[in-house]
Amino acid sequence: MERFGVKSAPSRNRSKTALYVTPQDRVTEFGSELHEDGGKLFCTSCNVVLNHVRKSAINDHLKSKTHTKRKAEFEEQNVRKKQRTLTASLQCNSAAQPEKSSVIQDFVKMCLEANIPLEKADHPSVRAFLSRYVKNGSSIPKSEQLRKAYLPDGYDNENQLINTEDR
Repeated sequence: MERFGVKSAPSRNRSKTALYVTPQDRVTEFGSELHEDGGKLFCTSCNVVLNHVRKSAINDHLKSKTHTKRKAEFEEQNVRKKQRTLTASLQCNSAAQPEKSSVIQDFVKMCLEANIPLEKADHPSVRAFLSRYVKNGSSIPKSEQLRKAYLPDGYDNENQLINTEDR
């Protein structure tokens, strides 16, 4: 057959998946219906993970009854929540951790300098004020934990400052 220039029929076992398509490519293709996070493709209104490799799977999902129902419910809500992967959520929490620690240390320092007993932080009105008006104020622990965990840090920091001033 090769002698006469006749080529054999293409193999029918060939996969029809798009090998080099990323979730971000599908987001740009379908618009606000989908979003990408952590290398996964999510339906924005249904909060389900979709197969980004097969375009037909995405089209089938977008045409399904459950998607149209959830999309209508999603558009009625004012709050637009997007599902995220666990690693993205943990990265967000770890970024806020140093800020939380500094707020607690500043609160303990303020109480010490103003001669306010740490037990006052347990009062319900103080708790309500902190959570309402102070950024990360609701993360300030009870007085017992303030004494055990954060008071020694403040004490050590003040001792270092005093020692450096004496020299």
